[in-house]
Amino acid sequence: MEYPLLPDEVYADLEGRILYEDNHLLVVNKRAGEIVQGDKTGDPTLGDAYKAFIARRDNKPGRVFLGVPHRLDRPVSGVVILAKTSKALERMSALFRDGEVHKTYWALCCGAPQEAEGELRDWLGRNEKQNKAFVTREGSPGAKLAILRYKHIGDTERYHLLEVELLTGRHHQIRCQLAHLGCPVKGDLKYGAPRSNPDGGICLHARQIRFTHPVSHTEITCCAPLPPSWPPLHP
Repeated sequence: MEYPLLPDEVYADLEGRILYEDNHLLVVNKRAGEIVQGDKTGDPTLGDAYKAFIARRDNKPGRVFLGVPHRLDRPVSGVVILAKTSKALERMSALFRDGEVHKTYWALCCGAPQEAEGELRDWLGRNEKQNKAFVTREGSPGAKLAILRYKHIGDTERYHLLEVELLTGRHHQIRCQLAHLGCPVKGDLKYGAPRSNPDGGICLHARQIRFTHPVSHTEITCCAPLPPSWPPLHP
């Protein structure tokens, strides 16, 4: 299989966003607007880009394998893990499924929570037509328990930075729960932000991921730098 020849500037950009790599895993910093898995738009995926990158870098004439054990929403940025072998894909998928991957997000919000830190426990439903989650009552059809912990860790001139530890993995969980708290994510029109971001993304960033390597069994921690489009934080 032939991959598109990457321009030098695209190749350099992809190379600069690699956070960790070995024979089994490739961990990269996703930009807002990129898709991790193919969808109805048919747009090229982040995996497609890194397949072309590896094909050029390693001079691979055949098919490059990159599996996707998890995903981030298209408007979200930050740490994404790609699997370079089928064994790594199967084992990483199991780690995510069993809650053994620890994920920390940073969310720049339009409001500040009343409590500086806390735990949110909500029952979430899902509107498939609108592709949107909503807070509902326990026992409602399709409702799933969503749990996260948050801490108010900084501010900009107009926004408030929350660090979020995700304890369950529900659809649009952070976006929905923070909006219900009165703290919609900057740029997230779907969940109540007053205006969009110029790049079409939202200020939700998968900041750090920590897990035990599925093959070597060593502890791996990867941290993704914030997008340069975010406003500066107060010291």
